[in-house]
Amino acid sequence: MGQEVRLEAMRLLIARGPAGLSAGELAERLGLPGSTASFHLTSLERAGLITAARQGRQILYAADLGGVRDLVLFLTAACCAGRPDLCGDIARLLPGPVEESDSMTPAFNVLFLCTRNSARSLIAEAILARVGGARFHAYSAGSDPASAPMPEVLGKLRALGHDVSRLRSKSWNEFMRPDAPKMDFVIALCDTLENQVCPDFGDQVVTGAWPMPDPAKFSGNDAERSTMLNELYAGLRRRIEIFTSLPFSALDRLAARARLDEIGAGPVGAIVRAQGR
Repeated sequence: MGQEVRLEAMRLLIARGPAGLSAGELAERLGLPGSTASFHLTSLERAGLITAARQGRQILYAADLGGVRDLVLFLTAACCAGRPDLCGDIARLLPGPVEESDSMTPAFNVLFLCTRNSARSLIAEAILARVGGARFHAYSAGSDPASAPMPEVLGKLRALGHDVSRLRSKSWNEFMRPDAPKMDFVIALCDTLENQVCPDFGDQVVTGAWPMPDPAKFSGNDAERSTMLNELYAGLRRRIEIFTSLPFSALDRLAARARLDEIGAGPVGAIVRAQGR
């Protein structure tokens, strides 16, 4: 902490909060080569002052406020001869331990995103509404929503016993309104969302990417398209069942984000086996 670069890194991460910053963004803000920034970040992580979690190809860093608080308490006691009043009891100015403010506790609001909100995200919404029980509330939206859901998608969901009466294509702007439900998880189901950047749903939202094929691009005859739609449904259902079985009480947001990416990376079978170990 006495090293200038590390102190500035701590300032940046504490200001950012639980959402953290990627290693690349930290290096850019610190004005350092990536390897140099990584050296300092590794030192801070080993000291228990920051945490690191992988999200796809990136590593996200966040301040460990519990570790920072412990450090301040130690310095207050050591530098003030056991009399915190001499230092103004500065430790009380810090937030409480991170576990108290960063725990994951259901029920969770989960928003599935894709471009048109006419197939993938609607299927995911319907599946989570069924398997999530009272612990999850399912929503979906799109960056460029269609006028209506794909008829064959609604037909498939009906055939599988899902209630489709409330499913509709809608813009993600609906979830940016002040009266919109606050999201806990936002999961993108396509690679790029037509090169659009997802809205900022706040620092507390856990984001993930589960790339899935677009039914609008399925080719072949009716039987072949139905088979591909069945495979899409099965893939989403397996991912969502893994997601709903995560030990959320033992995960903070960075760890939950890493698990979301593991689920999306697939293949699903490998993830199921890994969870069983």
